[in-house]
Amino acid sequence: MTYAVVIPAYNSARTIAETLRSVAAQTLAPAEIIVVDDGSTDDTAAAAIQSGVPIQYVRQDNTGPGAATTRGFALASTPFIATVDADDLWLADKIERQFRRLDGEPDLAAAFTHWRTFRHGEPDTGLGHAGPGWSRTTMLVRRDVALAVGPVIDPPGNRGEMIDWLGRARAAGHKMAMIDEVLALRRILPGSLSYGRDPARDRGYLEVARMAMMRRKLQKDGQG
Repeated sequence: MTYAVVIPAYNSARTIAETLRSVAAQTLAPAEIIVVDDGSTDDTAAAAIQSGVPIQYVRQDNTGPGAATTRGFALASTPFIATVDADDLWLADKIERQFRRLDGEPDLAAAFTHWRTFRHGEPDTGLGHAGPGWSRTTMLVRRDVALAVGPVIDPPGNRGEMIDWLGRARAAGHKMAMIDEVLALRRILPGSLSYGRDPARDRGYLEVARMAMMRRKLQKDGQG
C-alpha cells in the first residue's frame, strides 16, 4: 500500500524539519510528502527544503490549516493519505500499525491512533497527557474518502476544522477506527493554534457545534 503525507504549515520554521524527519523515519516510507505552506512569514520554506527530506513544497496565501489540508488532498496521487501538523511527531511504526488495522478491516475508511502531548524540546519525557487523537496528526485515510467528504473548512479562529470534517465523514457513513496505542506526539508550543484557551480562536468550536446541530436537524427532517 502506498500513501502520501500532507503537512499544512504556517510559521513552522522551528519545528517542521523535526516533523519531516519523523515522517521520513517510518518503517513504511511514504511515496510523497506534500508541504502546503499557508502563507508563512518566517523561514518555514527554507527549514522544510533544507531538512534533508525530499518533499513537494507548495505555497498559498494565508487561508487556514483546513484550506491547506484540502489543497494537499487534491495534490496527493496515492490510494491513502496521512496527515500531520507541522509541529507534531510520529513514532516510527505509526503508519505500519495503521495499515495493519486497515488491512484487517477493509470496510474502514480511516484509522487514528492515541497521542501524547509534550512541551517544545521534550518529546522523550513521557510525562505528557495521552489519549485518543481524533486529529489531523494521527489520521490515515483512504484518498477516495477524503475527497468524497470534501474540503476541510476553516471556522472562525481556525480551531475545530478537523472536528467538523470528521463529523461530516461520520454523518456520511464512513467508518473510522482508533488504535489504542500512543503512536504520535503532540507538541505544545506557545503561540501555536493549539496552545491554551483563546476566546477569539475558540469561536471555531462554537461554529463547529452549530454546524453539527444543523446537520442532525437536516438528517432528522429528511427522515421525517
